[in-house]
Amino acid sequence: MTDGVLTRAAFGLSTQGNLTSLCPNGSRWVWEGLGECAQDARDMASIYLGLLSILCFMVSSLPQYYSSCKTGNMDRAISFWFLLLWLGGDTCNLVGSFLANQLPLQTYTAVYYVFADLLMLGMYLYYKLGNRMLENRRVLHVVGVACVLGFTTSLVQLPGLGPLPEVVPSGFRGRALLSASDVSPIKAFSSREIIGFSIGSVSSVLYLFSRLPQIYTNFKRKSTEGVSFFLFALVILGNTTYGLSVLLKNPDDGQGEKSYMIHHLPWLIGSLGTLSLDLFISLQFLIYRKAKWGEAVSHGETTPLIGS
Repeated sequence: MTDGVLTRAAFGLSTQGNLTSLCPNGSRWVWEGLGECAQDARDMASIYLGLLSILCFMVSSLPQYYSSCKTGNMDRAISFWFLLLWLGGDTCNLVGSFLANQLPLQTYTAVYYVFADLLMLGMYLYYKLGNRMLENRRVLHVVGVACVLGFTTSLVQLPGLGPLPEVVPSGFRGRALLSASDVSPIKAFSSREIIGFSIGSVSSVLYLFSRLPQIYTNFKRKSTEGVSFFLFALVILGNTTYGLSVLLKNPDDGQGEKSYMIHHLPWLIGSLGTLSLDLFISLQFLIYRKAKWGEAVSHGETTPLIGS
């Protein structure tokens, strides 16, 4: 019994009898500060990992803010659909967390990250508008070439302008497909939980697909310049600790492990599922930076020979 008391005390648990009738022998600061009942070392480990995940999520956007201000090419380095789908996933995650009565740590994370996404999207639009003059000049060149070709061939068409408006509708079609989610209701769920579970499932789909546009953008540019590696590194750490915090949390009284896992399944998929895609993006950082370093070394070796 002494070992058990020492273990609970080491994890910050109360050992002076019942804290409340709803959470006997629970941690006072967890109950009062977070609204959760942590009665043993497993619950406290879940709390600490959840707090660590929130910290990672809170600071993950800061490196990208700095990188964007430094390079000024955020509109070219970051995929717009990556930001938009990420914002959609976080928004659905926030709504689903409220409706499905998820852990408070999940709700806190969702609230903050929606604000971080909005700030990131605002910076993207700011740099997009800042580079708009260059884009306008490019459009003018295309129009001029099209007009010359039109006069020389005695045609009144401007073929160079055709493909431009097609980009937006294709994107919206893709978003409409990502917004569809077939989630079968579970009998043990309340009507409110079913809605939250469905929204959480949609958010998981948006999370998974949000990485694909960024992966394609990096592949198309053959570069990750302008994208902060620490953004994805911190998100990887945050998703890992977040998933572990949910897995370590003890189920509520009367709820089995299987039922607990089903109730948290969309958020686990959204968290741990994107982990593999974020690792793939991290691999892109290594590949393209290694290729860039190899080109720099090759250029350094050939420059003296050319100069001589």
